[in-house]
Amino acid sequence: MIDRATIDKIMDATNIVDVVGEFVTLRKAGVNYKGLCPFHDDKTPSFMVSPSKQICKCFACGEGGTAINFLMKHEQITYPEALRWLAKKYNIEIEERELTDEEKKEQSDRESMFIVNEWAMTYFHDMLKNDPDGIAIGKQYFRSRGIRDDIIEKFNLGYAVPKRDALALAGQKAGYQNEFLLKTGLCIQGEKGLHDRYAGRVIFPWLNVSGRVVAFGGRLLDSRTKGVQQKYVNSPDSEIYHKERELYGLYQAKKAIAKEDRVYMVEGYTDVIAMHQSGLENVVANSGTALSISQIKLLRRFTQNITLLYDGDEAGIHAAMRGTDMLLGEGMNVKVLLLPDGDDPDSFSRKHSATELKDYIEKNATDFISFKTRLTVENVNDPVKRSEAIGGIVKSISVIPDQILRSTYLSELSQRLGIKEQTLLNSMNGMIAKDIEEKGKEANRQASQGTQNEDQQAPVQPFVGLHSIDDQTKEVERLLVQAVIRHGEVVIYKDIETEDGGKTDLTVAQYIAYDLGADGLGFHDPRYGQILLEAAQHSGEEGFKAETYFMHHPDYTISELAAQLAIDRHQLGKGFQLKERENGLLQHVLHLVLDFRYYYLGNCEKELLAQLKVSKDNYMETMKEYMRIKGLYDAVSKKLGRDVKG
Repeated sequence: MIDRATIDKIMDATNIVDVVGEFVTLRKAGVNYKGLCPFHDDKTPSFMVSPSKQICKCFACGEGGTAINFLMKHEQITYPEALRWLAKKYNIEIEERELTDEEKKEQSDRESMFIVNEWAMTYFHDMLKNDPDGIAIGKQYFRSRGIRDDIIEKFNLGYAVPKRDALALAGQKAGYQNEFLLKTGLCIQGEKGLHDRYAGRVIFPWLNVSGRVVAFGGRLLDSRTKGVQQKYVNSPDSEIYHKERELYGLYQAKKAIAKEDRVYMVEGYTDVIAMHQSGLENVVANSGTALSISQIKLLRRFTQNITLLYDGDEAGIHAAMRGTDMLLGEGMNVKVLLLPDGDDPDSFSRKHSATELKDYIEKNATDFISFKTRLTVENVNDPVKRSEAIGGIVKSISVIPDQILRSTYLSELSQRLGIKEQTLLNSMNGMIAKDIEEKGKEANRQASQGTQNEDQQAPVQPFVGLHSIDDQTKEVERLLVQAVIRHGEVVIYKDIETEDGGKTDLTVAQYIAYDLGADGLGFHDPRYGQILLEAAQHSGEEGFKAETYFMHHPDYTISELAAQLAIDRHQLGKGFQLKERENGLLQHVLHLVLDFRYYYLGNCEKELLAQLKVSKDNYMETMKEYMRIKGLYDAVSKKLGRDVKG
């Protein structure tokens, strides 16, 4: 692992103008530089780079951040890879912290598995191109599917000869240990020694997002699949491969996904390959596994827009239905297209040009409401089944994090089905309330399990969790965290008396954390919560500067967010000074905290009231919490001079 001192050395040496300048033509613009944004089709220079702040930002599409953020986004690489890129550029030797013996073995084993897989991919590919059986059988199979030689090269497709121990013997001859031939899943231990997992199959290598070979898929040839259940055999889970965390074709597709701001999700290897060959490269497959949260989060690094593209049989419909709610819950914008006449993306792509394929998808893909309504509600006359189907669609809408988008979809469903919007809203609020209640029970259960010496601890108010917040609350929440990023280490209260008679100072971060924590309030966005927690913990340390700390944070989502909050159009201007309220930073923070309490508690009160209207279980507990929140809300309303609701 790269140690902190080396990371600091790399960041100190980095000049963002030099880094961005390797990919973007920059021109001087006052104290800053500007150029055409590489993240969208920029016609006029809107990408600004500030050498003084060491940050960049596009004022058209909003992309930006530190040099690390820029490299990760532009080159589609990980945080450690970006650090190594910068270290190489500035001739800095990477010094990694001393690993424990266990860590060294684990790291060594992982690296050995990657090396063996890389060799195996080359071996399979060579068999396809040069072995007589590979040419006559394997290559002929791909050609029969219409796959061109350039696509075979692009995806490193291969062939495993039928001899049961061919790869095992070749691997041993090349000096690779049996341990890693087994750990990678390339071989299986038999009574007479190792034998190959993929013998007699065409091979599809799996590359992770960084381009390293993590697994393989092997397909029986058509002549051998009759009556055989396992047409495909895939690598088992290992230290370097977990099927629920990988997507086939992502490495080859990632730049196209980012450029098009959309990903097509298909089912199989050949679907991905056929669409690439037709010219649509922003496509991935989950290859027979149920879509997972990890896979969705991986895709969200590149786009929030996804089109599920499956064949229209029962299996395709089931695949499209099962992942919709998870995608919506992770903030993805979902469209669905089921292909006609028994076609799958593979066969359909081979019949159409890239333009025809793209036009067909754009014209026929529907949002999830249209898709689910057509399949589950239309032409259903049984009142009970119809009600259950409508409830299922409302449930899908309820998981969408964005409140405005939820409202838009609910209105659309109301018009489509001819049901009063308020009826649907009441149903959705009941679902949200139940979800909040269940999450609260789970949080309390986990908290009670993790609490030690409970009788010695001061009572702590439960955290008030919200399913969603309105735009005003979001904005005040953002401004509060922006204050933590920019001024988290600044002392705003001096010599505060403590319970033991001592005195202490309170920084911006510590004050916000203390004030909100006293009533169990917290940020809706978990990234904000992490920033506040870490800033409060570190802000008393000598030399700590929140802005630098978070912009260089090892968690990419945190560093990217910090960079965005540290930037605005005025900051990149000459002689910019942060304008606080007239009474300075203290008054600015106090007002923000009060505003946050007002809007946040108002949201809490509304959600708890909705929960009381539909909840039968734990009614008294919910009422008690509602009265507590209402009391806090009324108190802050009086402080702000606003009318207290009855």
